[in-house]
Amino acid sequence: MSFFGFGQSVEVEIVLNDAESRKRAEHKTEDGKKEKYFLFYDGETVSGKVSLALKHPNKRLEHQGIKIEFIGQIELYYDRGNHHEFVSLVKDLARPGEITQSQAFDFEFTHVEKPYESYTGQNVKLRYFLRATISRRLNDVVKEMDIVVHTLSTYPELNSSIKMEVGIEDCLHIEFEYNKSK
Repeated sequence: MSFFGFGQSVEVEIVLNDAESRKRAEHKTEDGKKEKYFLFYDGETVSGKVSLALKHPNKRLEHQGIKIEFIGQIELYYDRGNHHEFVSLVKDLARPGEITQSQAFDFEFTHVEKPYESYTGQNVKLRYFLRATISRRLNDVVKEMDIVVHTLSTYPELNSSIKMEVGIEDCLHIEFEYNKSK
């Protein structure tokens, strides 16, 4: 499509601040392959930068705004067109204008609530991702970066016992206590 000059004239890259030290987790993709993604937990801050590199240094890129989104969504395979977004955070990185040289924009989503674990199954996919969008008049430039979320659950110690009382009023009382095991 770049034959007429309508192709993407900018390369977009999303880089996390702690990418070198952050753990990675294997996660199954839709086609069954396993790939490694950055691992996050509930309540963690997601931060980094969006880098824009112009493919042609002498040209300028007009845009209607640049934004980054943190999205958590559920995709049902039998209903491909509809996605249920349960987390949607947006940060505007730049107001409408033009870019004449390569630039990088910092972003930070602090203490992001990630209530569910990432999951890919037969009928449903629950995913979290970052989406950088350069809004343009004809076609937006979009770059997505998936991440994996694990939730650490601690289950309370259920060591409650069951108490029963049996007896005859004012004469005999027997109290039973059963320890309930898991």
